[in-house]
Amino acid sequence: MFSKACEYGIRATVYIALQSLEGRRVIVNEIAKEIDSPIAFTAKILQQLSKSKVIHSVKGPTGGFEIERNNMNTVKLSMIVHAIDGDDIYVGCGLGLKECNASRPCPLHDKFIDIRNDLRSMLENTSLYELATGLEVGLTYLKR
Repeated sequence: MFSKACEYGIRATVYIALQSLEGRRVIVNEIAKEIDSPIAFTAKILQQLSKSKVIHSVKGPTGGFEIERNNMNTVKLSMIVHAIDGDDIYVGCGLGLKECNASRPCPLHDKFIDIRNDLRSMLENTSLYELATGLEVGLTYLKR
């Protein structure tokens, strides 16, 4: 459903949020280790998230990545997905056809519209704070 970069981006952002709740900034190497992602790939993803203002990058010897607690409720999963994958998840054919629309639909077209709408709703209504606190209390996990 999401690109590999987007999957890692979501996991990285949730990890950064969890650490930020504990008052810690985290560096790329730690993030990559905790989400089972290659360091260089993680760095590139974090750069995109920082540029999109989903996360905050602090330079220097005490630097790293963080997310202000005040922003965790306003940062939605849709913002992370948009920063990495754009809006591709909401457009295009469910079967990957080059052209698929209401006048020339694929066999999944009408059903896929409902799924996309549900997905959009979930992404736009799920906050980073919600995801981070699930980790904090041990209800959810980032790696197995």
